Amino acid sequence: MSQNPSNDAGRRKPLHFNAFVMNTSSHIHHGQWRRPDAGQTEFNDVNTWIDLAQKLEAAKFDAMFFADVSGLYGDADADFDVYVNEGLQIPSNDPTVLLGALAVKTKHIGLATTSNVVQNHPFNFARQLSTLDHISGGRIAWNIVTGVQDNGARNYGLDALTDHAERYRWADEYVDVTFKLWEGSWDEGALLKDKENGRFSDPSRIHKIYHEGPRYRVEGPHLPSPSPQRTPLLFQAGSSASGRAFAARNAEAVFIIAPSPAVARELIADTRRLAVEAGRRPEDIKFFPGLSFIIGDTEEEARAKAKYYDEYVSVDGYLAHAAIVDKTGRVYPPDTPLAAVDTNTMKGFTEWVSKHITDREPVVADLAYLQAQNSRVVGTPEQIADKLEEWQDAGVDGINVINWVIPGSFEEFADKVLPVLRERGLAQTEYAEGTLRRKLFGSDHLNERHPAAAYRGAFAAGPQSWVEADALRAGVTSTA
Repeated sequence: MSQNPSNDAGRRKPLHFNAFVMNTSSHIHHGQWRRPDAGQTEFNDVNTWIDLAQKLEAAKFDAMFFADVSGLYGDADADFDVYVNEGLQIPSNDPTVLLGALAVKTKHIGLATTSNVVQNHPFNFARQLSTLDHISGGRIAWNIVTGVQDNGARNYGLDALTDHAERYRWADEYVDVTFKLWEGSWDEGALLKDKENGRFSDPSRIHKIYHEGPRYRVEGPHLPSPSPQRTPLLFQAGSSASGRAFAARNAEAVFIIAPSPAVARELIADTRRLAVEAGRRPEDIKFFPGLSFIIGDTEEEARAKAKYYDEYVSVDGYLAHAAIVDKTGRVYPPDTPLAAVDTNTMKGFTEWVSKHITDREPVVADLAYLQAQNSRVVGTPEQIADKLEEWQDAGVDGINVINWVIPGSFEEFADKVLPVLRERGLAQTEYAEGTLRRKLFGSDHLNERHPAAAYRGAFAAGPQSWVEADALRAGVTSTA
């Protein structure tokens, strides 16, 4: 732990801080919406989010990172009363739509949306994000996810959630389509706006992409002209082997959930190794663990606040979020021994809980409280800064700050913790100019090592019809 903040200020790089939120009342810390100071119950009111975005921008947060889902958790054939009773991500609203309002009410803060590859056709989605990137002046990010809910899959016409490995093959094609549209459909200089000669754009520099794959057939061209970033900043949140491999190829920032800096170090090292194998550099990807904070002016105050927060913990909410439910969709009673629980997700959770509780038989309530306490940091601002130094030493580049209540959790972090972090050089004091990518990586556009860069200029001499495109593909196939 640091004992000399003045030396740290000269040695350490600033961490990046994102506010991790969701357009709903109960996102991660279930039950906290019942607190008197919990403003997230008013999530339908756009002013709740505008006010928060402006406060975060005043505090120099790097971005607002919106999570999202496409359906209910748990068994899709069981009742879903617990989710409705808890407000557990239902009701919830579309974050991508909300970003348009936030973009015109802020100037610097990044705006990240989560979108599942199943929920929107890539042509339409690429157009939406280009539009948002234009509106925001280049501050949009996309968190690429593949979904985890059977109910979500059914909402888009599937019988069930696609096989895990197949979901990432789907994602590979999905991002490939968007990369072709964002990077290859419009060459540099295509947009003219030449009033004197009556030429708005140069047709020789705008191209159809003629993409055909297992799931999509997209002609193009991309309808928006290139936005400030062309491709939005790319987040990814998968921790499985397939997810890490996908991130290594495509992501610029990875959201991780790790119980300790040591676990984070291993995950980061492995993903960066895979990135190098994919032709990229270790520094091409930044890593953001999700952490929540309970802050006190003294240790005693922080511990007392933690007890107060625990009074609002919803056991049912945490268990339902983790799909610890019986075959009818009902959450197990809190005193049920874990050994008696029958669920596909239980094996890993049992191992996790058994490491923490060794003096008695664990029950399902223990799982809920451990989830509530996992990835939370309790202490004074100085102690929290010490802990964040440990995370930085493990290789993380920033933190996704998880709230207990909105806006109070972020206000408290801004007022109490960020000043200490700035003294140590661990938080930015001003925004860098330019796009979100320029703020984080020093450039408006993806670097040449990213696979999307291969599409720049790739369609200028490409096929001019589906007949030509199909013939070209047939020729490649026949000589392979």
